[in-house]
Amino acid sequence: MSTAELERLKNLRMPFAELLGIELVAATRDVVRAHLVVRPEVCTRPATIHGGAIMAFADTLGAAGTVLNLPEGHSTTTIESKTNFISGAPVGTTLIGEATPIHRGRRTQVWQTRITRENDGGLVALITQTQMVLEPRPAKA
Repeated sequence: MSTAELERLKNLRMPFAELLGIELVAATRDVVRAHLVVRPEVCTRPATIHGGAIMAFADTLGAAGTVLNLPEGHSTTTIESKTNFISGAPVGTTLIGEATPIHRGRRTQVWQTRITRENDGGLVALITQTQMVLEPRPAKA
């Protein structure tokens, strides 16, 4: 895995990802991996990770993968996301997210993220998202 691509993502500073506690651990143009420790602040009751936190985790990874594949000066935004929730994860569980590309086009990219529990490898969710590729905006006069 390229440390340059991982460092590039870490240097982007993603405030919401930091708030959630997402830790990027590996990144290339073909895969982005991260960890998320389930803490009470990202849970629903009874002390199980909230679906929105799972979706935000996956969205962060898919967007990060897209960023690594963008032409110079381009940016991205999520335009669609579909999540299949398979099982839960209680407080204290470390989740592993791995995003891989399904399609990398000129106008869109589609990424699939698998979220599993570190302790037993159990599948928590499978997320497919579409990222729009945004061209640079012309400078204002």
